[in-house]
Amino acid sequence: MKLILGSASPRRRELLAQIHVVPDEIRPADIDEDPHKDEPPRPYAARVAREKAQAINAAADEIVLCADTTVALGRRILGKPADRDEAERFLRLLSGRRHRVITAVAVRRGDRLWERDVVSAVRMKRLSEPDIAAYLACGDWQGKAGGYGIQGPAGALIPWISGSFTGIVGLPLAETATLLQAAGYPVYGEDR
Repeated sequence: MKLILGSASPRRRELLAQIHVVPDEIRPADIDEDPHKDEPPRPYAARVAREKAQAINAAADEIVLCADTTVALGRRILGKPADRDEAERFLRLLSGRRHRVITAVAVRRGDRLWERDVVSAVRMKRLSEPDIAAYLACGDWQGKAGGYGIQGPAGALIPWISGSFTGIVGLPLAETATLLQAAGYPVYGEDR
């Protein structure tokens, strides 16, 4: 049985390694990730993870694992910033406020699909101009939902979370392990 990770995210590979899961192949899904008009953040994340899993061509003996992480401020979806200016706008929006990080996971084996999403609450400290300038200058905002990654330098900007740390990073491990086991894939170093 082969595991296909439908993500090029190095963070997801690192998280999977924590539960002794090493994908046999990386096949990022190529889908349109734009939110639908008036689509709420949680259904959006679940839809994108599901569509990624369904878009990957896989053999009968292959299990596909896909995920999507979305940062939501109210009903507003803050995706991956297109450039430095958008990353700065996101940081200013999140400064001193609580927001949600939603990570949806989809596991597919043949025609069966197992899904789960995890919602965590995060509070970013009130950012000073030097905080914003330093974080933007380090470049860590690139390719990260909401323009920050809690596992890197932005960890110093986050004094409080409630929920799944690994979910905020990009793959909630407890839920992912349960989904993989439901699909028949061993985790935690079990025989493969």
